[in-house]
Amino acid sequence: MQLHELVNTFGQDLHRRYGERVHKLTLHGGFSCPNRDGTIGRGGCTFCNVASFADEQAKFVPIEQQLAARAGEVNKRAKRYLAYFQAYTNTYAEVEILRKMYEEALCRADIVGLCVGTRPDCVPDAALELLVEYKNKGYEVWLELGLQTANDNTLKKINRGHDFAAYDVITRRARAMGLKVCCHLIVGLPGETEADNMQTLEKVLATGVDGIKLHSLHIVEGSTMAKAWKAGRLESIDMETYCDIAAKMIQHTPPEVIYHRVSASARRPTLLAPLWCENRWAAMTEIGRRLDASGAQGSAVDQAFVYTPPHSAR
Repeated sequence: MQLHELVNTFGQDLHRRYGERVHKLTLHGGFSCPNRDGTIGRGGCTFCNVASFADEQAKFVPIEQQLAARAGEVNKRAKRYLAYFQAYTNTYAEVEILRKMYEEALCRADIVGLCVGTRPDCVPDAALELLVEYKNKGYEVWLELGLQTANDNTLKKINRGHDFAAYDVITRRARAMGLKVCCHLIVGLPGETEADNMQTLEKVLATGVDGIKLHSLHIVEGSTMAKAWKAGRLESIDMETYCDIAAKMIQHTPPEVIYHRVSASARRPTLLAPLWCENRWAAMTEIGRRLDASGAQGSAVDQAFVYTPPHSAR
């Protein structure tokens, strides 16, 4: 069976509602990050490529040009798009600056909405109210919050600069205003086990969520984790373990929650480990096999979040 028959995927959900393929166009809004500029902290999260930050800021390209370039790169079968403000903290500016940036994207007739990636501790009411304006005009609007884990000890270790409570508060507020929230989660963070991942999912679902983005930890050049990995102090997650955990999380997720992603890829030389992440399709295929064999999304929602060790062999 294909993955979209086992998982409520974002692409399939969009196709069902719009009657055709809708593709995301990733944009760099030139926004900064409060965990790098000293507002919250310095150095960024330990998994981030800090070395590339200044270069990316200096090379900002106007949104209209980015959209035209991205639309020319994606699958030609897509005729409508979502403008995805992905890099760094895309609500980290005065609301009028945000309005100007978002509306530059929405002025194209083939753009049906916005996906805005940001930190849960960096979404003021003015930003939420602005997104609600676009929702009320009929646009597809998603607030994508980078949580990564609900374990406060891990959040501190990876220098996130916020706790789970910050995520819980802003998610409840955004959803009460009618906005859709997508939660970003990472499997394979240092010191975390399958039990931690399942507890994170349980907390996210208890708060309430409309979508989930899931991927394994990427150790990338220029990050603090890269230094630890090169020194032999950090191991990366293997594909089988990741697929076991991801499949179990999906099975414990109610079928109405949309999975925007179940695996992600990166390329060398930026990617140091795990190298299987160069091809996200391999992990997606393996996750699909597990779900096909033992139950699709939502098949375990009535079961307790009980830890069971990953399979040792297949």
